Amino acid sequence: MKKLKNIYIILFSLMTVLYGCQENEYEFGEIVSPTDIVITAEVVGVDANNPYGDGSGSVNLTATAENASSYVYYFDGVAQASPSGVLTKRFSKVGVNLYTVVVKANGTGGVSSTKTIDVEVYSSFSDVEAENFLSGANVGDSKKWYWQADVAVHVGMGPATDDYGNGEFAYEAWWNGIKAWDDEKSCMYDNEFVFTRTANGLTFEQTVGPAFIPGTYGDLIGVDGDQCYDETVATTMFGVKTVAFGPSTSKAGTEGSYNDEPYRGTEFEIADGGFMGWYVGASTYDIISITNDEMIVRIIENSASGSGAAWYHKFTSTKPVEGATTPNYTFNELVWEDDFNTDGAPNAANWTYDLGAGGWGNGELQTYTEAAENVKVEGGSLIITAKADGSDGYTSARLKSQGLYQFKYGRVEVKAKLPAAAGTWPAIWMLGSNFPTVGWPQCGEMDIMEQTGADKNTSLGTLHWFDDASSSNASYGETTEISNAASEFHVYGMEWTEESVKIYLDDVMFYEMTNSETLPFNADFFLILNVAVGGTLGGDVADTFTEDTMEIDYVKVYQ
Repeated sequence: MKKLKNIYIILFSLMTVLYGCQENEYEFGEIVSPTDIVITAEVVGVDANNPYGDGSGSVNLTATAENASSYVYYFDGVAQASPSGVLTKRFSKVGVNLYTVVVKANGTGGVSSTKTIDVEVYSSFSDVEAENFLSGANVGDSKKWYWQADVAVHVGMGPATDDYGNGEFAYEAWWNGIKAWDDEKSCMYDNEFVFTRTANGLTFEQTVGPAFIPGTYGDLIGVDGDQCYDETVATTMFGVKTVAFGPSTSKAGTEGSYNDEPYRGTEFEIADGGFMGWYVGASTYDIISITNDEMIVRIIENSASGSGAAWYHKFTSTKPVEGATTPNYTFNELVWEDDFNTDGAPNAANWTYDLGAGGWGNGELQTYTEAAENVKVEGGSLIITAKADGSDGYTSARLKSQGLYQFKYGRVEVKAKLPAAAGTWPAIWMLGSNFPTVGWPQCGEMDIMEQTGADKNTSLGTLHWFDDASSSNASYGETTEISNAASEFHVYGMEWTEESVKIYLDDVMFYEMTNSETLPFNADFFLILNVAVGGTLGGDVADTFTEDTMEIDYVKVYQ
């Protein structure tokens, strides 16, 4: 009975509260949808001679509505908040383009109304190369960038207004530059910054946090500086945001120099307060220099006085690994390379092709071509594409330096992203230059990288030769684990001397074989790059397969 008594007491108390609520007249906010939305778009620089603007691509947008408390603009599906409804947007797609802008007016009680407007605007500024380096050249391409934490001064601070480009105050004179793998900044070294190409330009997203807030800016916003924070403090950290490009407007961007070369003269702005891991209340980055591997930028800290510090940042497209060390290589003089920076067909002075079908001795399914749909240079990379091709089965490409470049002993480095589709068999390898006369395996074969069609988390290194003592084919191989082989660039390397052949993944050796005068690995060899389909290592190909690629950033030979 004691338990029942307690229940009666609770019910009585609850009834008292409910009746008490009825006796008091509490007012709740009404749920009201915004109405009469009006959007105006002023294209900057419009006149009789420039009906679509002055070429800056800038448009001043204003949204008003009855009963609206705030507004959100959507550009190509990406949101950009504007509490007041007033927003300046720079569209950077080159030429005269028509854009559909969606505005959402927020009312009370979580309700909203939307309206669209079409804006036609002209943008004359173009830095296609920088855009391609950031994201890739094709719609849908994405690329990750990371702090270049393994080098000193990957972050530095300098004056915002005194970078005159004479070297005295420029990049070279940073002060407070931090050391590699700085303990204080370690919280940000897992950051990942993703640039993606869309039909209307680039988007940006920080996919892994947190954000670092330096002391100078922490003082301005009332938090302890020189530490990391999540989105509760760095409120604009996450979410997909549009990216707009334009000519540099800062004095450093137009007059500054780095390594005796002028700054690139291009800036990009991440919309909606976006930033790359270092939170200083600003979103516009001057590009000092950019390649497929490295980006150096300058951003000016936002401050009430307008004279905040300038911060210099170094990013890389290959994620550094703390504790990794560069091997003590024998060969360090670069003697031959292809960095694939000229769009079109591969350089005919460096590469020729194997063409045709026939299984290539391994039961492979593809026909090798030199068509652009199978092999091209674009956006700073060599792109080899294996495709399903209807009645022809599959097509792909196999490039080789045979007859154009061959060498004996040296170090080879190839930076590449590999195909992810089951049934694809990518390879970076070498054959002895005497192959046409002695055949295989007497010529010798060195496989720097192979990946099977069924296991995309393993890289294979193998040597093949003919063993005279047993009159049989011989080989020795090892494997190593690899992650993100299709989404991130990795460096596949080999160092070949008179004494040994060593194979590396991202500078970590996983294979070593002793060389000797009885082996064929003491003569000239040539390079081969290809993607096979099916065959002994490719295996089964899915019926749904359409195409996949191997993307190569560079090939380098050191001696």
